[in-house]
Amino acid sequence: MEKISVFLDDYRSPPEGYVFVETIDECMKLLRNHDIEHLSLDHDLLSRTRNGLMLVQMMVNEKLFANRITIHSANSVGGKNMYNCLKQAQKDLIMPHTIIVSLRPLPLKYIPPRVLQHYSDIK
Repeated sequence: MEKISVFLDDYRSPPEGYVFVETIDECMKLLRNHDIEHLSLDHDLLSRTRNGLMLVQMMVNEKLFANRITIHSANSVGGKNMYNCLKQAQKDLIMPHTIIVSLRPLPLKYIPPRVLQHYSDIK
């Protein structure tokens, strides 16, 4: 199965080579049907009630993960909650410890090339 990288956001454009999704439903469909190398997640989405934290909780409940997961949300509280949820899943042995989880907030308007290096290194 071909590995893909996925970028969930409703505002920012994805890095080159990433599959772009705007909703947690689209993201869950990809998690269920593809081998995902890198999953980059935002917290605040168009739906105020169906946000990135809800997605992470669904991922943990269904044990659906990528090889690498980056939380790129500029929402510091929401992003930390998503990160902590994933790290707790690792502590609870629900999610493998081999999965690298990163908290790397991205600016909303302009993403400097050096920041995008994180994405080109793991495609």
